[in-house]
Amino acid sequence: MGYGVAIHVWGDYACFTRPEMKVERVSYDVMTPSAARGVLEAIHWKPAIRWVVDRIHVLNEIRFDNIRRNEVSSKIPKTKVLQAMKGKTTDLYQDVSDRNEREQRASLVLRDVAYVTEAHFEMTDQIGPSDTPEKHYNMIVRRARQGQCYHRPYLGCREFPAHFSLVEGLIPESFYKGTGELDLGWMLLDIDYEDGMTPRFFRAVMRDGIIDVPRMPEGGGTS
Repeated sequence: MGYGVAIHVWGDYACFTRPEMKVERVSYDVMTPSAARGVLEAIHWKPAIRWVVDRIHVLNEIRFDNIRRNEVSSKIPKTKVLQAMKGKTTDLYQDVSDRNEREQRASLVLRDVAYVTEAHFEMTDQIGPSDTPEKHYNMIVRRARQGQCYHRPYLGCREFPAHFSLVEGLIPESFYKGTGELDLGWMLLDIDYEDGMTPRFFRAVMRDGIIDVPRMPEGGGTS
């Protein structure tokens, strides 16, 4: 176990998209561990450390809202990307002013969300001579206190920015405290980059507003 922190994250809207929904976005009921890790890495990340999410506290009531958003209808072709990598001249952009590229899609998003992420970091094999756990712990605490980040963290989608602060006292009580156990179904745990960017899932169970996050399984499969 490495040095641990608790980060309070909140925002007006969030969308942690379910991968099984192919066309229109539908959010999971709560923040996913990979999204929580993304917030932590936006505040502080170096090659010498790896963030591990331990628990997610769901502070506010889970509420959904339907919205419509303008999205693009296509992607930049893989062939053009490969051509550019080989040094060939090609167009690597999408023209959002083109009416044929735009379309409206409905999204089922979360509103008025607030979470506390309990996490710790571990040292990697890319540690340098000056890298120590104490150094990185002091850096994350200082940056979280001052609201500093490498880029603005977001809640699933970049158009839903996240506010954050360091939790230094007691963790705020959840709306679901005393409600017992709630099965949230299968949820994305994270992407296994060591196994060809394979998605890993886990059975998310919220107990009194707290989700215990398992470790990334080794050797493939779900946990």
